[in-house]
Amino acid sequence: MKGVLFFVAVFAIASHVFAQKVTVTSRASKINNESADGYSSDLDANSEDVRVALGKFMKESGKTKSNGDMITIAEPVINGTVYSKGFLYATVNGSDVKTRVWISIVKNQWNAEEAETILKDIEQMVYRFGIKYYKDKIQLDIDQAQQAADAVVKQTQRTQNEGKQLQNKLTANDQEKIRLEKTLEANKLEDLVLKQKIVNNKKSLDSLANSLEKIKTVIDAHKEKQGKVN
Repeated sequence: MKGVLFFVAVFAIASHVFAQKVTVTSRASKINNESADGYSSDLDANSEDVRVALGKFMKESGKTKSNGDMITIAEPVINGTVYSKGFLYATVNGSDVKTRVWISIVKNQWNAEEAETILKDIEQMVYRFGIKYYKDKIQLDIDQAQQAADAVVKQTQRTQNEGKQLQNKLTANDQEKIRLEKTLEANKLEDLVLKQKIVNNKKSLDSLANSLEKIKTVIDAHKEKQGKVN
């Protein structure tokens, strides 16, 4: 029950957290000493969590290969189109609280028309990842909150059942108390009756003993009289 109350307190605090907003920024850098263009987004998140999530997300675009902070996708599938040449590159850099995701291409690996199209798709890809990451994290909070709610419901049901059992036991106890009180009263009355019968029995014994003595006296008198017959 203490665990349930802890979850309730945590979720009450969490409910006041402001919703995150995903902002995508055009960014150029170097990959393997070559100029690369792409888009990045800064997320309020742990870098290791983001790295794992991005790895799963990029698998939607093809077979991924990870090398440290770099994820490389060869022959990528972008917006439903399969490209037989060129690579997508995705990197994650950050800390426990702030992480930058960057997805890019090296333009000289593509023709100019493809590069411009892919860059537009990358912008949407980065945005979609940011949205998905935040929503997935919030879903975990929702799932945990639901688990806590389910635990409260179950605990409530158990507590209600316990209350009914206690009430039934109390009713049975009260009934037993009434029965015992009646039995005690009957016992007291029977005790008085038995005591009186014992007194009466003692009187009867005394009377019978007295009668027996008188009868013995009469018998002795008759025996004496009988002895005088000649």
